[in-house]
Amino acid sequence: MPKICKTRTMNYQEGYSEENGIKIAYRDYGPEGAEPILLVHGLGAQLVHWPDHLIDFLIENNYRPITFDNRDAGLSSRFSAKPSFLLDYIKYYLRFPMKSEYTLKDMSKDSVAVLNTLNIDKAHILGTSMGGMIAQIICSMFADRVKSFTLIASTASVPGPLNGPTREVQDVMLQRSKMNNPTLDDVYQREIKWVSLIGMEGRDLDTDEFREDVIANYNRAKDKADGFGYARQLLAILASKNRIKRVKAIKVPTLIIHGEKDPVIDVKNAYKMENLIPNSKLVVIPNMRHLIEEEILDQFKEDLLIHLRQ
Repeated sequence: MPKICKTRTMNYQEGYSEENGIKIAYRDYGPEGAEPILLVHGLGAQLVHWPDHLIDFLIENNYRPITFDNRDAGLSSRFSAKPSFLLDYIKYYLRFPMKSEYTLKDMSKDSVAVLNTLNIDKAHILGTSMGGMIAQIICSMFADRVKSFTLIASTASVPGPLNGPTREVQDVMLQRSKMNNPTLDDVYQREIKWVSLIGMEGRDLDTDEFREDVIANYNRAKDKADGFGYARQLLAILASKNRIKRVKAIKVPTLIIHGEKDPVIDVKNAYKMENLIPNSKLVVIPNMRHLIEEEILDQFKEDLLIHLRQ
């Protein structure tokens, strides 16, 4: 049975989907009568990393946000391989064969498993970063389950030197992949550095609220030794083929949101995506990097609402 919970601003149910021995932790904000929208998150993120202002906005407009932990994150199933971030990147750039314990295609099946558990036939799909890559596969392989597609800060290509991430971002990613059994302070310092790189410029992150969120997220994670899980997800990205053919096959209405200053996935990827997806619209946000802060959501929320309602 799902667990019923309540936060300061919203109610939700939590539970697990399980297919092929893989348990995926989900959170369903309801209500059941509203339009379901499945949110697929990025590399290393837990379901709690979705910002409240986005969840609130969707609920207020009669949508039913459903979030979940990807495999190897949060409370979902963990795997056992111990890949090397640095070695995998070298193999990728040298075009050596790469083997991963699972693929983005497997992760797309996890996403659909959540819909199956909740008895949802069709849903809007919103994916960001790696979640956008997973969502591309959902929209092409499981088109009959999709009402619309919103793609945020993502790409159809495997990351490379011309399309991101920047060297600074790569350095922090490498540091995280090596952080096994990190202390709370290790994670806090890492998060300040990471969010200062990929979030809006000039924001003071060393606040009580930010620290409380980091502590809560740290305590929630099933496995504090998250470096290998992060590296396994990254390897799934690097070992996956470009999704050009799959993306061209996406038929549902697609809204593409991208930051002009994104240091993780260069904005040129968004223009390419718009050309690849037949029924798509691109909105580029001038002061957006890679995250969906409230000020950023304010700049595209009307486009999002029009897109979902069509």
